[in-house]
Amino acid sequence: MSDRLDAKACFRASETPEAQSALKTLVARYGQRSLSDAACIVALGGDGFMLQTLHATGALNLPVYGMNCGTIGFLMNEFNADGLAERLGSAEEAVINPLAMRAVDKDGKAHKALAINEVSLLRAGPQAAKLRISVDGKVRMPELICDGALVCTPAGSTAYNYSAHGPILPIGSEVLALTAMAAFRPRRWRGAILPKAALVRFDVLEPDKRPVMTDADGRSVRDVLSVEIRSEPKVRHRILFDPGHGLEERLFREQFT
Repeated sequence: MSDRLDAKACFRASETPEAQSALKTLVARYGQRSLSDAACIVALGGDGFMLQTLHATGALNLPVYGMNCGTIGFLMNEFNADGLAERLGSAEEAVINPLAMRAVDKDGKAHKALAINEVSLLRAGPQAAKLRISVDGKVRMPELICDGALVCTPAGSTAYNYSAHGPILPIGSEVLALTAMAAFRPRRWRGAILPKAALVRFDVLEPDKRPVMTDADGRSVRDVLSVEIRSEPKVRHRILFDPGHGLEERLFREQFT
């Protein structure tokens, strides 16, 4: 990490006043590098902006160090304008593989997207969704009636998944969580733990009567007929954390507070 000791950072900030103020302070103190000349990216905002930054810069293979200037900051470090070069030099790195989604809508159009946290399917009308779930080509649940379902990565397991009473997954566990939201039949079905290499397919049953939308880290597709989800090992997102405050430690804290 010695190449970051001089804070060769490209600073990116969300549009919030707090983040914009932090951007001005840090650029004035440390200067601003272009993405082509930077050793790392410093993202200023909340978790939503961190996800935007990771998606926008993933092809560059630059590590991203987030500082919380937003409401939720599970993927972020505490904001402090002092000692940034030293913090970057001692930061711990976590590598995350996103989920790849392929959704087909009622017009037959295929939509592809990557999701660092989760891919979710949600009912888009007054009636519950009716889904068929297959794993690696084998039907595992012929019919799930629910408000929705999601597949999440370990990094995303403390986000929407945890709010839906899904399990928290250790970062190195090589598994995915499949979690239902408000399952009606089977009653209160909570979901399953799947191998990281599994291909999960949702088929929407009765799509005209029970329309469904899908969402991958904020990128939505309406009126879907099918959604396939798998981990994408070829894409690697590098996230930096202050020592002792990495993803694994944060997952422990979530479970014991």
